[in-house]
Amino acid sequence: MLNEINQSLGYELMLSLGAFLLSIFLTPIYTNFAYKHKLWKKQKSVAVTGEKLSVMNKLHADKIKRHFPTMAGVIMLVAVPVTVLVCRCLVRGQTWLPLAAFIGGGLIGFIDDVLNLTGQSAVAGLRAPVKFAMISVLGAALGWFFAVKLGWTSIEIPFVGALEIGTIPMIILFAFAVVATGNAVNISDGLDGLAGGLSMMAYGAYGVIALAQEQWYLAGFCFVVMGSLLAYTWFNIHPARFMMGDTGSFALGAGLGAVSMMTNCFLLLPVIGGIFVAEAGSSLIQILSKKFFHRKIFISAPFHHHLQAKGWEESKVVMRFWIIGGVLAMLGVFLAMSGGMIG
Repeated sequence: MLNEINQSLGYELMLSLGAFLLSIFLTPIYTNFAYKHKLWKKQKSVAVTGEKLSVMNKLHADKIKRHFPTMAGVIMLVAVPVTVLVCRCLVRGQTWLPLAAFIGGGLIGFIDDVLNLTGQSAVAGLRAPVKFAMISVLGAALGWFFAVKLGWTSIEIPFVGALEIGTIPMIILFAFAVVATGNAVNISDGLDGLAGGLSMMAYGAYGVIALAQEQWYLAGFCFVVMGSLLAYTWFNIHPARFMMGDTGSFALGAGLGAVSMMTNCFLLLPVIGGIFVAEAGSSLIQILSKKFFHRKIFISAPFHHHLQAKGWEESKVVMRFWIIGGVLAMLGVFLAMSGGMIG
């Protein structure tokens, strides 16, 4: 088995390198087009609760003045499927669903980005209920395939074992994984390099888990995404040349949710993606607090904006979140291996 893992790891690293090089090749093509056509992201002026986003817009005043394009996630949306298809990694039981989630989430994000660039409303893109409905339909459709066509009806609990939950609950759980992770990555994409670096670590952790499970093609998918993310993050670190937009964040989040289900390690996602959970959780807490208690818990949400408002430099927030994300990714792999989730 060790020899097989060594051989597969070499192949996965070549896949990752291929995705990195393809993304590097596509980047100047996108960059020239984006700057030529001024694909500047429009900042939202009102929150989902209706009040003006004065704190966040003040924090990002330099970015609003600087003007740099959004929707760079289209690079990943092209590079990842092309690499997977060219290297013949499209396998029904391993990579169909993660790739479909990645592309589906990316297309929903793409629609949102296009509306952001062309629309005139203060929401600046798809309205939250519409976006939620679209990603929910995607998650439910993929969940149906996962439970009915692939026959997955049990969930693995660390240190306990498999728990049979049935077809309908599994479809709901799969949909929840896609919706929750897609939104969490999207919420975290607010600082230069933040979402890209955290996503690399999460996909890397699940790639290692898939490799240990001998799901070679699923591991390959994870490392392909990592390779493309490496190229993106090279250009996205502060000061960013561009941002991934909803095209990238929803693709990455939906794909990661699907990967967590395909490895049967969904319950480790709150650990491996702990920063994503904290970011989404801080936004939810803020919304609920304002709605029911008419007060804010954080100066601004999500939490990275709160830290900025407290005086933290952007690069300091990103680097420290990266460090925590890396530690949590390693902890997640450890729990998968010691908790009996790798058979």
